[in-house]
Amino acid sequence: ITDMASFDFSTLMTSLSAGELPADLPYKEAVLCFTLFMHTFEVYLECRQLVYLRKTSLPAALQGIIKEETFQKSRVYSLDKWNFSMVRSTYSLIEGIAIIWYELLPLLWNWTLVPLAAMGLTADHEIVRSIVFTLVYILITTVIGLPWSIYGTFVLEAKHGFNKQTPSLFVKDIIKTFLLALIFVPILEGLLIPIIQFGGKYLALWLWLFMFSVAIVMMTIYPTLIAPLFNKYEPLSEGTLRSKIEALAGSLEFPLKKLYVVDGSTRSSHSNAYMYGFFKNKRIVLFDTLIKQCEDNEELVVAVLAHELGHWKEGHTVRQFVSGQVVSFVQFGLYTVVRNTDAIFTSFGYSDKPALIGLLLFQFIISPIDHIVGFVFNILSRMYEFQADAFARKLGYSKELREGLIRLQEENKGAMNIDPMYSAYHHSHPPLVERLEAIDMKKDD
Repeated sequence: ITDMASFDFSTLMTSLSAGELPADLPYKEAVLCFTLFMHTFEVYLECRQLVYLRKTSLPAALQGIIKEETFQKSRVYSLDKWNFSMVRSTYSLIEGIAIIWYELLPLLWNWTLVPLAAMGLTADHEIVRSIVFTLVYILITTVIGLPWSIYGTFVLEAKHGFNKQTPSLFVKDIIKTFLLALIFVPILEGLLIPIIQFGGKYLALWLWLFMFSVAIVMMTIYPTLIAPLFNKYEPLSEGTLRSKIEALAGSLEFPLKKLYVVDGSTRSSHSNAYMYGFFKNKRIVLFDTLIKQCEDNEELVVAVLAHELGHWKEGHTVRQFVSGQVVSFVQFGLYTVVRNTDAIFTSFGYSDKPALIGLLLFQFIISPIDHIVGFVFNILSRMYEFQADAFARKLGYSKELREGLIRLQEENKGAMNIDPMYSAYHHSHPPLVERLEAIDMKKDD
């Protein structure tokens, strides 16, 4: 900290003009300090939220709307999740600090020479070495995270009636995920690393073009090839609900090509709905749990979809995608500076400058900016949610959307009392009370 306080910022400007960062900054210590700072700040927010979760009465706006029994169940669920998240975040902090401080990742990187030697390869085969590093890292983190996943799924979620996943399905999901990693990691790193090695002065542009292409490909193949490996997608059966959804889509000139129901109930009783697709090939997916929760009033499902279609009509999805691409391009420009700075690699315990490790260290260095960007994106997302609600209201779904939001909050046992500062930092969606107030205000207008 003393070193950082006495740092000469003219040195920083000189180094940046040379396309690198200063060599005399304690990068590892700075990352650890920021990690501790952010954890302390987030614990402060969690403590603020705990005060709200412990409140034994509903917010005034929800009194007479949410049943007392439902409120108490959601309150207990929220408190249990809070306790679990605090223990897990504390462990994650200790684990993260240990990994950086004791330079465990450099140890893993050096160990990859062992399997390389067994394959008759040397350290010069950076692509193969990077693939081995990534796959072993994924395997280790999966194993370490298993107790948390098991407890969260089979204890916490099961206790509150949400978990529907069997142990065999749980294991199958893990195996499928790792098998997908075995397929995609070699492909992605086999293309990415040469770009970094030979990108030259246009490296940022080439990296952005590559990641943009990957995003487009994944958005195309995930819903059609990957998602069906984990869930069953079937066309929504003919009936009044399908007719109402198709009529809504038609009235908005939404190019709906497929309307699916996904068996989300095989894993959880939580509900959701989403849409995806490019240009004139749009698809809507409804969770079977959502349909069941609203089976007494199909208009609630239609109102929820009116909200989702509002995002499309208002251009929110495109704006978020474009904003994300702009941020990515800027980040890749900053990455080139990190990659050119030998001192960063040395500070974290690496004796060479592998392309993959450069990306990993870049994530550490840019963490402060990521937090700011994430907060800004949350602000935009919350604004878009209000706009989508207003869009559904303009279509005449004010009452149904209001009831639908309340129904989803009840069925998912969402927290009713939420600290404003905690919500602003963590949530991409406004709290239920704020959304209802906005809908009522528009209705009165």
